[in-house]
Amino acid sequence: MRILIIGGSRFVGLHLTEAARERGHSVTHFNRGLSAPAGIPGVEEIRGDREQAADLALLAGRRWDAVIDTPGYVPEAVAASANALAGAAGTYCFISTLSVYRSLAETGQDEDAPLADVPPAGTPYAGELYGALKAGCEAEVQRVYGERALIIRPGYIVGPHDPTDRFTYWPVRVREAGEVLAPGNPRDPIQVIDARDLAAWTIQLLEEGVHGVFNATGPARPLTWHEFLATADVVAGNGARLTWADEAFLLAEHLEQSGELPLWAPSEIAGLHTFSIQRALDAGLQLRPLAETIADTLSWYASRANGPLRAGPSAPREQELLARFHAWSRARNEG
Repeated sequence: MRILIIGGSRFVGLHLTEAARERGHSVTHFNRGLSAPAGIPGVEEIRGDREQAADLALLAGRRWDAVIDTPGYVPEAVAASANALAGAAGTYCFISTLSVYRSLAETGQDEDAPLADVPPAGTPYAGELYGALKAGCEAEVQRVYGERALIIRPGYIVGPHDPTDRFTYWPVRVREAGEVLAPGNPRDPIQVIDARDLAAWTIQLLEEGVHGVFNATGPARPLTWHEFLATADVVAGNGARLTWADEAFLLAEHLEQSGELPLWAPSEIAGLHTFSIQRALDAGLQLRPLAETIADTLSWYASRANGPLRAGPSAPREQELLARFHAWSRARNEG
């Protein structure tokens, strides 16, 4: 197949590129060249900004079997690229998000659950509108491509090359051992998907000519926070001591707003980690063991030269929070 990837040089796009090439496909990137100015060997690079009509015109007259759109956040920009490529590709695959759903409080939601209301046209991107704008992007792809659209809604995407460090923080912190501030109830659910599994499955769907909408996260069976951190401890082998901080304390400290404890979701949005992925599993999604993702993430982190972690509390901040939690617990017990 000939595959055009909008983006392609960072994290998910990078893994999509590798998965496609490993399976013998020809890959073209369309991006601004900011993440990988020198390009990727063996990949055709077309430099351009998707929000500029003159740059989209660089794609005119070309033909691909599939387009994969990884960095689409604003409906108008996605509509422009979908329209420009309407006659140039058999399938338009849009990498969306599980945040498109109207309610993150509902548990067990599948692909038919109600979506967030799309903001009015021209609404600029803002973090609090992330899911709603992505829903608008999906609608534009489906409007242009109809039954030839493939919409994939991942949850937290993790593994090597993750620029956010939201997942990376936890294995790295557990490896450092000592007392670790763990969020909420150890029985709380957590869902993540290795970017390599997402990429391999996406290419598989394109090969098989599959269209439609799919939730994409993991694992295949429910996973708890305790299992997640215990697995990280087994992989690291340093015997970390987990201190589970009650949700009431975390909310009192406004940690759900600061995002200092990455991946944690308070009970009011418990649905964030309980989505149904049965449709994806039925369509061939294969998920590697969590321990493998953790081990590979630790190896990648050890090899990179990008400075400190971009997520999670600093060591002094964690010690401060632990001290405050212990004092809070004593006061509650004495009261």
